[in-house]
Amino acid sequence: MLRPTNKIWIFAVITVLVVTATLLVNAAAQKASVPKPQDKLAIGENEVKQLLLLMEPDKKGMVSKQEFMKFMEAEFGRLDKEKTGALNVKTLTQSNITASRFVGK
Repeated sequence: MLRPTNKIWIFAVITVLVVTATLLVNAAAQKASVPKPQDKLAIGENEVKQLLLLMEPDKKGMVSKQEFMKFMEAEFGRLDKEKTGALNVKTLTQSNITASRFVGK
């Protein structure tokens, strides 16, 4: 038969093991629920691809300086509705430009 002091030690060890296991399970569950950090470059990759499709007429996957400037000049003209020759934050944030509206045109 176990002595009372041994029973207390066994109970203490079992309690510590249960608490430790609970903490480990909770930590593992918490770590699994944390989203992995995304590559900042990959986040905007789809938008950049769409923009490239808008700028390059030959669809080779590259845009020349001339193609880029032509596209930007046309967009500037479209956004400068008052023909002031300048754009401000308000004008740019209120524009409803989306790449999908140009793709295929």
